[in-house]
Amino acid sequence: MHGYELRKELATKLGTIRAAISYGTLYPTLKRLQTAGWITESASDPTMIPPMTSKRGRVVYKITAEGKERFADLLAQAGPETYDDAGFGVHFAFFSRTDRATRLRILEGRRRRVEERREGLRDVLSRAAGRLDAYTLELQRHGLDAAEREVRWLEELITNERSGRAPAGSAGELDIPSAEPPPQRTAGDASPEPPRPHKDRP
Repeated sequence: MHGYELRKELATKLGTIRAAISYGTLYPTLKRLQTAGWITESASDPTMIPPMTSKRGRVVYKITAEGKERFADLLAQAGPETYDDAGFGVHFAFFSRTDRATRLRILEGRRRRVEERREGLRDVLSRAAGRLDAYTLELQRHGLDAAEREVRWLEELITNERSGRAPAGSAGELDIPSAEPPPQRTAGDASPEPPRPHKDRP
């Protein structure tokens, strides 16, 4: 795929916040990967370029055998760097390609990291709640609530992994309500006009 497609794929896989990658960062990174021998580049087929567009073909990037091996090595890592927000998000996005033992180590490490964050927020709230203004206090409570929800989520994932179950639901099974069109009014549903007052004749 070419750079534009790769950037869109990263946003789809990692979310727009984690994958907010500028082209000024993306292309130098691709160049380094190419220098390392992990990807190759070639010009796209000019016959596939739509009419009325530039005849200059886009550069297409393809992973090499060495790149696939390096990618597998990275997915197998389960050290402390995979417990942080950025590292965990990237590894979790590729859990379907990771073995169960590695997934469990990453999930358990992430849970410990978030539990530490949760206890720190509880300590701040218990010691400094009286010195914080209302908005700062609300922000700390929001962070604590988010940490508690993530711990519960991680515990559910860990339980599923230990029992060999996949996370409940899939992309095709998500119950996302769609906006319903407003009800159509028919002639019989039209509200009758209010009676007009009779005017007395002179």
